Amino acid sequence: MKEKIHPRYDKVVVRCGCGNTFETRSTADEIKAETCSMCHPFYTGKQRFMDTAGRIERFQKKYGSSYMKKPKEEQPK
Repeated sequence: MKEKIHPRYDKVVVRCGCGNTFETRSTADEIKAETCSMCHPFYTGKQRFMDTAGRIERFQKKYGSSYMKKPKEEQPK
């Protein structure tokens, strides 16, 4: 096996959007997660509203309302 070709595999901190942190091992320096087992509805049994309004607004700003409109077909004369 060749020496010094593998990435380093260190302990890193995983930070969730809810504020929970835990430690795992990875080649990354830091891991940011949107949900974890402390706040995910599957594990907690509670429903949670995921804020997707920002995504929708960004999409509409980028593509406008013309994205969903069908192109006008030319009528034969």
